[in-house]
Amino acid sequence: MHAPTPRRKTTVAALRTAVLALLAALTIAGPLTAPAQAAGGDVTWTVRTAPNSYGSDRSSFGYGVNPGGRIEDAMVVANRGKDPLTLAVYAADGFTTDAGRLDLLTRDQKSVGVGAWVHAGRTSVVVRPGRTVRVPFTVSVPDNATPGDYVGGILTSLKQSDDAAGINVDRRLGIRVKLRVSGELQPRLEIEDLKVRYDGTLDPFGKGDATVSYTIHNTGNAILSARQTASLSGPFGRLRAYADAVAAPPELLPGESWKVRVPVHGVTPAFRLTATVTLTPLLTDASGSTTPLKQVEADAGGWAVPWTLLLIVVVLAAAVAAWLLLARRSRARRKRREDARVRDAVEQALRGQQTSAP
Repeated sequence: MHAPTPRRKTTVAALRTAVLALLAALTIAGPLTAPAQAAGGDVTWTVRTAPNSYGSDRSSFGYGVNPGGRIEDAMVVANRGKDPLTLAVYAADGFTTDAGRLDLLTRDQKSVGVGAWVHAGRTSVVVRPGRTVRVPFTVSVPDNATPGDYVGGILTSLKQSDDAAGINVDRRLGIRVKLRVSGELQPRLEIEDLKVRYDGTLDPFGKGDATVSYTIHNTGNAILSARQTASLSGPFGRLRAYADAVAAPPELLPGESWKVRVPVHGVTPAFRLTATVTLTPLLTDASGSTTPLKQVEADAGGWAVPWTLLLIVVVLAAAVAAWLLLARRSRARRKRREDARVRDAVEQALRGQQTSAP
């Protein structure tokens, strides 16, 4: 048997890292109450909120708390498989993925919010087949916590070794935890890096397509989504074209950004375009009610040159200029010929007078 080459070792290591990252991302998204099941189908467990004074049928944990406050709650873990389960229990901060879903940091990544303030009553739990275990936890908010929204989760984790693939599979299942620390709430969205690109059309008298791109940045301290519209107009606000319905961005945590690209059809190439983007921030309270806030608007300019029409105009102008030049030269030649005939006639007349003189 030949020893593996360094290149093969590098490839295996890269594959192992990619698979681990993919598995960690796929098992955490949103309020997780569905069962997690290993590839072999022999390991299944579920998690849910414990019924208590906070509610009996909650899909996630949500609290309003003062700086320095403390909350006690619990999660219920159920083993649906045939073998005992030993699960790690921990908390982690949340973040929005590029796909617009909520995910949680892995255990080896540092948490500074929910992941640092939520403490489970135990770091691991053993659940026998067909049984449930109640896992208590506390939320201890620091005295100097900044007012606003924080999102994370409390997780159960099972690591399994796949000898055939040579990797460790980390299955995670958890429940979202949302905190609103009391104080001045400052919900704010900003539109950044607004740009417009005109794609053009070969039809000299037709309309083309354009793309408006920008970044939505949550610069406040509250979780926000938004309704958004985009349009393009020519000089003095005329020849306006509106984008089709623009999908709302995901709920953005404080400090997060979301890139948006919006196609706009039927744009008149009026040489200079102005892109206008309007956001209506949406704030959700503890009861689940959504309140629209004051609109945010931004403008940016871009060029939309009708190159085909411009080329036709240039060609026509060149043809007219050439025709005028040829016409002028033709008139000049006719004038020179007429002047020559006049001179010849005058000279002939003068010679005739001299010949007839005595």
